[in-house]
Amino acid sequence: MQSVTGPGGQTLFVDRTEGKRGAKGPFHVVYTDERGQQRWGFFCTNCETVNNAVDSMGRVQCNVCSNRTKAEEWDAAHE
Repeated sequence: MQSVTGPGGQTLFVDRTEGKRGAKGPFHVVYTDERGQQRWGFFCTNCETVNNAVDSMGRVQCNVCSNRTKAEEWDAAHE
């Protein structure tokens, strides 16, 4: 796994084999440990940041470049 620096200088680890497809580039899963046992969040490959948000529908949005995914589940009643 690739190491990246997170908030407060924390070392995080990006798993480039796992993630979600985004509009501008994929989001890869980020862990706090090299073994991939404690999931932390997502890494935006478009702007190479871990500054992302996930909403209750499972959508990931980058707070830097606005890269985003679609909801994992969709229900017309929510429209």
